[in-house]
Formats: sequence, structure tokens, C-alpha cells
Amino acid sequence: MTTGPHDPSGTARRPRGAMAGRREDLRGARLDALLHRVAGGDTGAFEELYDATMATVYGLALRVLRDAAQAEEVAQEVLVEVWRTARRYDPARGGAMGWIMTMAHRRAVDRVRSEQAAAARDDRAARLEPPVAHDGVADLVMDRLDRQRLLDCMDHLTGPQRESITLAYYGGRTYREVADRIGVPLGTVKARMRDGMIRLRDCLGVAS
Repeated sequence: MTTGPHDPSGTARRPRGAMAGRREDLRGARLDALLHRVAGGDTGAFEELYDATMATVYGLALRVLRDAAQAEEVAQEVLVEVWRTARRYDPARGGAMGWIMTMAHRRAVDRVRSEQAAAARDDRAARLEPPVAHDGVADLVMDRLDRQRLLDCMDHLTGPQRESITLAYYGGRTYREVADRIGVPLGTVKARMRDGMIRLRDCLGVAS
């Protein structure tokens, strides 16, 4: 009488689901053991754990962030955190992989929220700041000095200062629009324009 699945040789085969479950159990036990060694400062164990989990951690981060570069950064940060906090791992509360993936998901979500908050702050700042073209210094310069003198003094600015001021005062763009146009942070544009206007004042002899 047949008692279960058989291969052509007549040897009973283990159901595929059971085999997969067995492999998962073995992998989980291996990761638990590695994490235990990592908690003791074993760098070799950390390298093994890194190789065994990095792809999965990266995949989760990529699904959350939808940006390969940021996902890679987050994955690296998570594995560094694993190295630093391995002693906090409690096997009684779940497997090593679950602990690591929970950490990865939390960090990826935090990165999304941080990016959204930064974008919101920049957007609010852009709406609140007046157009640069109405800056009092620029108006004073244009009212009291002829164009040629201004052009001569513009030659004394650095290239980045000249570019930022030209886009703002002659192009009528806001700080944010200038930053987006030349691809630099908003703070960098403001610093360039501030320093550039100081140089123009000195060159043109305009009292501040």
C-alpha cells in the first residue's frame, strides 16, 4: 500500500512545503546564531550577517523610498545600527531577520518623513520670502548708479556670485527659483548673493 509521494526509485519524498519551511528554520537559526556572535563583538560574524541580509534590507528600503541611492544609504545605516545594537536583540520576541527588517522599515519611513518635512519647509520659505528683484539694495544700486559702473563692478564678483545675482535681479527669480535653476541648496544661493551684494556695495561706494 502507498503511504505518500514517491520518486521513481521508490524512496519517499518530503513535501515541498515542508522542505521550504525546514530551510527557513535553518536560515533563521543561522541568523540568530550570527546575531548572538555579533552582540559579542565578532566582526567575522557581522560580515556573514551583512552578506546574508543586505539584499533583503535594501529591497525593503527601495520599496518604501523608491529611490535606489537613498535605499542604499538606509540599508547601510540599518546594518551599522545592527552592529551597534545587537545586544538588544531578544530572540524571545521574534527571529533575527524580523528584528532587522523592523529596524529597516522604521528607518526607511523616517527618511521619507524627513524628506517630506524638508520639502514642506522649503516650500513655506519660498512662499513667504519676497521676490529678490524688489530687494532694497538692488533698487538703490539701480537708482543711483549707471549701468556701466554696475557692469564693471559685476566683473569683480566670483562666477557663482555673478550667476546668482544675474538670475535674481535681471531674471526676476526668487531665491528658490535660482537654487532650482543652478542646482545648489537654497542656503548656498542666499550666501552667494549676500556676499556678492557686499562686494557690489564696496565697489560702487554705496553706504549700507
